[in-house]
Amino acid sequence: MKLLGRLGWDALPLDQPIPMIASATVAVGILAVLAWVVIRGRFPYLWREWLTSVDHKRIGVMYTLLAMVMLLRGFSDALMMRSQQAVALHSQGYLPPDHYDQVFSAHGTIMIFFVAMPFLIGLMNFVLPLQLGVRDVAFPTLNSVSFWLTATGALLVNISLGVGEFARTGWLPYPPLSELTYSPGVGVDYYLWSLQISGVGTLLTGINFVTTILKLRAPGMTYLRMPMFCWTSLASSLLIVAAFPILTATLAMLILDRYLGFHFFTNEAGGNVMMFMNLIWAWGHPEVYILILPAFGIFSEVVSTFSGKPLFGYRSMVIATMAICLLSFMVWLHHFFTMGAGADVNAVFGVMSMIIAVPTGVKVFNWLFTLYGGRIRFETPVLWAIGFMITFVIGGMTGVLLAVPPADFLLHNSLFLVAHFHNVIIGGVLFGAFAGYEYWFPKAFGFRLHSGLGKAAFWCWLVGFYLAFMPLYVAGLEGMTRRMQHYDNPAWRPWLLIAAGGAVVILAGIVCQIAQLWVSIAQRERLRDGTGDPWNGRSLEWSTASPPPAFNFAVLPVVEGLDAYWSIKRQAAGEQPRAEPTYGPIETPRNSPTGFVCAFFATVMGFALIWHIWWLAIAGLVGAWATFVVFAWRDRAEDEISAQEVAEIDRQNRSARAVPLIAGAP
Repeated sequence: MKLLGRLGWDALPLDQPIPMIASATVAVGILAVLAWVVIRGRFPYLWREWLTSVDHKRIGVMYTLLAMVMLLRGFSDALMMRSQQAVALHSQGYLPPDHYDQVFSAHGTIMIFFVAMPFLIGLMNFVLPLQLGVRDVAFPTLNSVSFWLTATGALLVNISLGVGEFARTGWLPYPPLSELTYSPGVGVDYYLWSLQISGVGTLLTGINFVTTILKLRAPGMTYLRMPMFCWTSLASSLLIVAAFPILTATLAMLILDRYLGFHFFTNEAGGNVMMFMNLIWAWGHPEVYILILPAFGIFSEVVSTFSGKPLFGYRSMVIATMAICLLSFMVWLHHFFTMGAGADVNAVFGVMSMIIAVPTGVKVFNWLFTLYGGRIRFETPVLWAIGFMITFVIGGMTGVLLAVPPADFLLHNSLFLVAHFHNVIIGGVLFGAFAGYEYWFPKAFGFRLHSGLGKAAFWCWLVGFYLAFMPLYVAGLEGMTRRMQHYDNPAWRPWLLIAAGGAVVILAGIVCQIAQLWVSIAQRERLRDGTGDPWNGRSLEWSTASPPPAFNFAVLPVVEGLDAYWSIKRQAAGEQPRAEPTYGPIETPRNSPTGFVCAFFATVMGFALIWHIWWLAIAGLVGAWATFVVFAWRDRAEDEISAQEVAEIDRQNRSARAVPLIAGAP
């Protein structure tokens, strides 16, 4: 047995310039950032205030930063695919088939698991306790562990860029292609272990959020007084708790097939490939709603705030949200209508796939009625919301079309399906994430993002999306299937050239977003918000300082109805500020390196399992276990902030918002 298992010099793609240049660029970038941090003497601050933080707000910011960095990596794969197909008529293009297969597999995996999920979980992390009027999530240290396990999964995917290979199976590893016989390399193993580790983190996050929403609400905040974002986050978290164990079990069975010679998914040895299809999509379709439901909540908050009106049909929105939560588990088989289930089964799942569009339609009409008659302020977040409504409705209609089994027989596995999926994920999930990012950024950092560059980014994304994906609907209708490295039909090429141009326009949007962040930080004093309420918001997060103190609220608010902070502002209109409350000491969870250390050992263990370095895998497992033991035996779990310090911080907040409160909500 080799000391380093399967790991050797042949794991480095020395004969492939593109992976080597890409991995070298990433390595140089990481080393440059680390060198800057160390040289500037920032590492102690970084370690103390961020890497070991258990504050939900800082963990939320780190989730969002991880998502945005991984967006750059995932989008680079998209650019390579679009440019490859633009030049690959009657030729092999510039990406070899083996590398192209890895590119589209990595693109889908990264965008779903390490961009969309962390982005929305980051926003939920930051906002939920503030909207609920509480001081943190239910399990703060577990929250840190969840984030760092997600970061571990992202790191393993990126390591595959320069050491070994990534899966060539697509973003879901269908057997028998993913079995050892057809994928003997480490690519599928990178996929399996990165998702298993990050999936544990996501499941812990779901448990944490469900507990927080159900058990930690401000006095008076009943379920039907919660902001809509809290409801959609609850539905999404319930889906995580119910669906992610299915993914974990499914990938575990594939791991047993590959590592120990089991045959769960090998037909010729007593297994069943269709069992994998059923299990992976029993997780996979709820996953779509895990992503889109928080985005629905963001749009609800944005539309209500910028139209200056309560959300229209609040209770019907709650019912629609929970209906989607339930129905999402009843539609998975529409992903394989063509695989012989029979007309009766296909009809049932086709009907269910159409029914789930009804509560989504209820939401769209409620947003439109909220805007109707309102005094709409066309700030950047509301542009994302309006762009979403148009784009998502188109994607939803094409989804209903694909839910008709005869139509699906024609369009299955074509670029039409690719266009539909991106229509929903980009036009729904990413637009929602960007709306939330623009909306809550001033709350997180105390200054707004540059409006002009934000609007430029929106228009580039919107126009780029339509240019990039509407042509794929046409190419799909003309018969072009997905995942083609090259093609011989000249009728498809004009559409692929337009799509490549659209990807370039989206790139311009990303450049605008990077410039927006850079310029906003440089001009932060000009963009500073001293009131904590830059948008004239309606929910409790806008009642605290920006950025909020570690304890969120000096005194927990008492909620008396919907739109809690809006009600406070209305009551305070024209009155003198209320008497100062009685302050007391506040205990906050103590920072802990547990999450970071666990992630280190999880990375070691995951890498070792991929390369069959068994002694190192055992060492990583023992290290992670020891970390939890040390954490469990801590003598001191909380820090105390004195009543005097709490009073000083809150007086500044009350002073800053005194004049706006007396002026009242318009």
